[in-house]
Amino acid sequence: MHVNGRAYRTVWLAGNSVCLIDQNRLPFEFRILECPTCRDTCAAIRTMVVRGAGAIGAAAGFAMAQGFLEASEDRFEADVAAARAAIEATRPTAQNLFFATARVHAAALAAADPRTAAVAEARRLADLDAECSRRIGEHGAALIHEGAGVATHCNAGSLAFVDHGTALAPLYAAHAAGRRFRVYVDETRPRGQGARLTAWELTQAGIDHLIVPDNAMAALMSDGLIDLMIVGADRIACSGDVANKIGTLEKALVAHALGVPFYVAAPVATIDPTCPDGHAIPIETRPGEEVLYQTGRTPDGRIETVLVANPGSPALNPAFDVTPARLLRGLITEHGIFPATPEAIAALLARGA
Repeated sequence: MHVNGRAYRTVWLAGNSVCLIDQNRLPFEFRILECPTCRDTCAAIRTMVVRGAGAIGAAAGFAMAQGFLEASEDRFEADVAAARAAIEATRPTAQNLFFATARVHAAALAAADPRTAAVAEARRLADLDAECSRRIGEHGAALIHEGAGVATHCNAGSLAFVDHGTALAPLYAAHAAGRRFRVYVDETRPRGQGARLTAWELTQAGIDHLIVPDNAMAALMSDGLIDLMIVGADRIACSGDVANKIGTLEKALVAHALGVPFYVAAPVATIDPTCPDGHAIPIETRPGEEVLYQTGRTPDGRIETVLVANPGSPALNPAFDVTPARLLRGLITEHGIFPATPEAIAALLARGA
């Protein structure tokens, strides 16, 4: 992605440090956070400095490489195992995290020089994530016609992956091809990833968009303003069921009822071959404070966190929900667009990430 004329990836390795765009600061401040240790990178994943399936996966792969670099000679295997356990305990739902730690761990232990191999595999996975996202954009761009209205949910753009993104990648490719369209960005409470991150990305890219309330999408679809909706995924089961940011299910239900094509864009790395269906996907519950408090910029430029709910009331904050495969028009992957069926999932897994 380009920020102020300079190209950035969302996450990268510089020496032994993992560097990340601090997404908790956006859209009000653009800052790079440096994580010199595996523990620091784990904290960045847990606190959502980095978020989004692919970006979490890349950060986890780099953290696993840090775990190998930091392991002592006399406790090498134990230290590496402890690092992997710490990384995999940060966020439970995004399959890309577990995909990355497993790949880096296996590649390193199979090599004569585990530390060098771990770094090389983590870098390879990050490059693969960016390339898969670019190809998702190429395949998905065909769905976006001139003058289309496209709806999004949460942020599955460059910030959610190493580069390009998934749900936003087709928009970037269509925009680069000269097509004009409008994006309806739902705010995505409680953390506002749509209003804060997707809108920021589209502004950087010069793509026409409007931020809309989460509860406006049914009306917009009913009024004929939405021609299709594209969202990302944090885990895809073998049945084709998809876990994504909370609120995805209700959007899919409305789209299905009103005949609006609803697509999920994700790389094969997001498919969990051990997960039979959506019932088996672990759903993260995050702190209720995210619902009760909001952070923003005051008129005099200060960043403040304020209570926006009734004082003393508790909150429930599930971070994800599961959308059944039957509600999806298709899966946009690096290999093309496929139906969300067990047969198609099995074929995609056979082709590999």
